[in-house]
Amino acid sequence: MYVCGQYFSRSLLDRIQETVRKEPSISRLDLSRRVCEWLNWRSPSGRLQAMSCRKALNKLAQRGLLDLPPTQHRYGFERSRGTAPEPEVHKLRCSLSELGEVTVEPVSSRYAKESKVWFALLERYHYLGSGPLCGAQIRYLVKSKKYGYLGALAFSSASWALKSRDDYIGWTERARRANLNRVVCNDRFLIVPKVRVKHLASHVLSLALSRLPQDWEQRYQIRPVLVETFVDPGRFLGTCYKASNWIEVGQSAGRRDGMAKKIFLYPLCRGWRELLCAEPPKRLGERPRPEAPRNWAEEEFGTVHLYDDRLKERLYTIAQDFYKASQGSIPEACGTKARTMGAYRFFQNRKVTMEVILTAHTEATIERIREQRVVLVPQDTTILNYSAHPMTEGLGPVNNQDDHAIGLLLHDMLAFTEEGTPLGILDAQCWARDPEEKGKRYRRKALPLEQKESMRWLRSFRKAAEVQKRCPETMLVVIGDREADIYELFLEASQAPEGPKLLVRAEKSRNRKVDQAFLWEVMRKQKVAGRLQIHIPRRGSHKAREAWVDVRFAEVRLNPPKHCQPAPSARVWAVYIVEEAPKAGASPIEWMLLTTAEVRTFQDAQKRVEWYSGRWGIEVYHRILKSGCRIKDRQLKTADRLETCLGVDMVVAWRIYYLTMLGREKPDLPCTVFFQDIEWKVLYGYVNKTPVLPKNPPSIREAISMIAGLGGHLGRKGDGFPGTETLWRGWFILHVAINTHGVYLHQHHPHPMQSGP
Repeated sequence: MYVCGQYFSRSLLDRIQETVRKEPSISRLDLSRRVCEWLNWRSPSGRLQAMSCRKALNKLAQRGLLDLPPTQHRYGFERSRGTAPEPEVHKLRCSLSELGEVTVEPVSSRYAKESKVWFALLERYHYLGSGPLCGAQIRYLVKSKKYGYLGALAFSSASWALKSRDDYIGWTERARRANLNRVVCNDRFLIVPKVRVKHLASHVLSLALSRLPQDWEQRYQIRPVLVETFVDPGRFLGTCYKASNWIEVGQSAGRRDGMAKKIFLYPLCRGWRELLCAEPPKRLGERPRPEAPRNWAEEEFGTVHLYDDRLKERLYTIAQDFYKASQGSIPEACGTKARTMGAYRFFQNRKVTMEVILTAHTEATIERIREQRVVLVPQDTTILNYSAHPMTEGLGPVNNQDDHAIGLLLHDMLAFTEEGTPLGILDAQCWARDPEEKGKRYRRKALPLEQKESMRWLRSFRKAAEVQKRCPETMLVVIGDREADIYELFLEASQAPEGPKLLVRAEKSRNRKVDQAFLWEVMRKQKVAGRLQIHIPRRGSHKAREAWVDVRFAEVRLNPPKHCQPAPSARVWAVYIVEEAPKAGASPIEWMLLTTAEVRTFQDAQKRVEWYSGRWGIEVYHRILKSGCRIKDRQLKTADRLETCLGVDMVVAWRIYYLTMLGREKPDLPCTVFFQDIEWKVLYGYVNKTPVLPKNPPSIREAISMIAGLGGHLGRKGDGFPGTETLWRGWFILHVAINTHGVYLHQHHPHPMQSGP
């Protein structure tokens, strides 16, 4: 779990507790320092973050996860400082020029003479006293060479969260956590009441802010770019801050003392907003996986970048509800009004996006990828038609100019085993076309690739390259259809031999050239390496069939098209397959496959054809997403909310598909690898009409067969494996039975299922 920005694993908690057991006399400060060393938890200056660690340990102790040693003594900063002599302050009423030179000087340490003066002034004249100040801090004394002490200031760490401030800055949660240390708070500002000098306060503020960035950086090795402060409207108007060009941005919530304060901000440099809103690069694997997930949803989303535990729990609940009733609407899936409203609020939350949700699932997918030697990674684009809900904000045209359909476009990339089992989603890009840009395709040749939708193929390939670095023992093969026949994609893949391999079916109309000759003409002249039978799946009105094709292959160098010159040629291998004698009424097969994976033998060419055939898996997945999860029926008022909901639906669709294929690939595994205890027990009892359970759980094959039977699959010899449609119907019936079973137990009746002998 994350506490104070650090991850405390179960093993780390055990190590801390074991240290306390072996060393019962250890102080909490020493324990905090030791934990900081284990975690390498340091400030930018290199100091151990002992105080932050103490706070984290106290929170863990409050949750009952740690038993800390008792507090041994009070530390120096907690002890009473005694009564310091009040410094002499002259009663002044003059102009600013008559004061002479005014200086703002930092207090060097808490033990210095100036520190006692600072505390004495604040305790005597400031309504809040001298503190305590929180976190990093710098204190200043205001002096006049002619009259002595005039006042004091203090700057400390900024508030963790302020709605008005955060809205004004416009940063995301991730950016706020990364850059909050660039904001400091003007905690105390005192001009001694005896000193009545016009414009002195704004002059002192100007002097302090002019040196604050350098002083703060020298002490803490980080340069602040924004200062905040709070003004109690019951006591002050904030005139000096306004006169110094501070910006009033709103009010605080007043949780500390019940009084809402005015919030003022002052930028210390140009470009401060860009610096604060800059997010650190997101790296796969930066958050550890949950050690003991309670359910499949926590296993898939356990690394989600949602810093509020309540949002995480809501995500787990929504995912499980959607999975149990994948074809139901949101109210049907959630079951109760409270959970339904919670789901709607979740999708409205700006901190939750499709990218945040799917990034966590991708982490779980990478763990499954590492278990494979070769993983196929097809990417494709599909249309999400929401024309049935035209009032939804943010949708765009999805077809040609004559078709007024509106919706979103989804480009996703999935990982599959060579046998066809989906391992998970690696990337997803969702967008709405701008209605004002209709007809853009007619001037596409004049646009750079970065301004075209075709750029989606390169973005997904680069995401696959990130995953490849995390899985060095696995070969990833990114697969695309004819839309992916983009020269820049081939060039990028060919120039990174350590990255994922690329396999794309070439588009004949692109007129790819090899040494000034057309690629198709070059490949027709190659010798036939062998014949191969391939399966052509059903598509529209065309039935599935088997086809015999001739196979040719060769290493080629693709010439760059005119818009890419003077780029170098791209080195690839071409596998050309042609069906010379198609069956009557069937369109002949002619594929030109271009790949960066070496093709030296006929067996290599055959394997590349088999890999490309695996691309159909992503089309099956899209059918599950649209029909099984019925995403086109979602009503969430805005496209942003639809995208967030789509992130959950995509993982649910993957899980349905995964269950279907896992039953074919590994049918003899116990069903407990996929089913919770309550699920297989209710399933067995419901199907077999018996309260007596077997000693051992059924296999995955048996469990899937029972679920498919609930969905209408007859299981006859000629029926083959159950498909996803019968499985999601059966799954819905199973969870109705589970809910009924739960109600039955809640009424304190005897348990209907007992283990067999």
